[in-house]
Amino acid sequence: MDSAEYERKIAARFATFDQDGSGYIDREDFSTAAKAVLAEFGTAARSEKGQAVFNGAEAFWQGMAGIADVNGNQRVSREEFVTGAAKRLRDNPERFAEIARPFLHAVIAVADGDGAGASPAAAARVLRVLGTEPALAVQVAAALDADGDGRISEDEILKAFAGYCGVDPDA
Repeated sequence: MDSAEYERKIAARFATFDQDGSGYIDREDFSTAAKAVLAEFGTAARSEKGQAVFNGAEAFWQGMAGIADVNGNQRVSREEFVTGAAKRLRDNPERFAEIARPFLHAVIAVADGDGAGASPAAAARVLRVLGTEPALAVQVAAALDADGDGRISEDEILKAFAGYCGVDPDA
């Protein structure tokens, strides 16, 4: 894949984070994502799980801002995302895991009804409320269950999400 094609692919990922369509990724986008997940699963924001989702979203935002907000204005432009975040995440996948894990861990806890990991159906619900088209959400969620055990682990989600966000340009 040439660099122009790679940058176009990463730019498309930008929309995943830009929940309100403002043209920037900011703290509110992460809060919006947290609220959407909690509403989908009927989880109260003030509950322990709800607070974990909001705290994870804030940690994810802080990590994203730390690697991509070049001008320090508390928002990440499409250009900053393409040239900053994607490159840094691709070059350092462990950094991606560090910033994404608290949010993904909390979302799995909300989506996982029995403590055994999120089902593909629950993962599809999460993907759908975060902006993925319903049919694609079902397809992607099924693929997340890499070991075929009917449950999606934190590591399976983290690996797939990292690939999607730019760590793996072929994802």
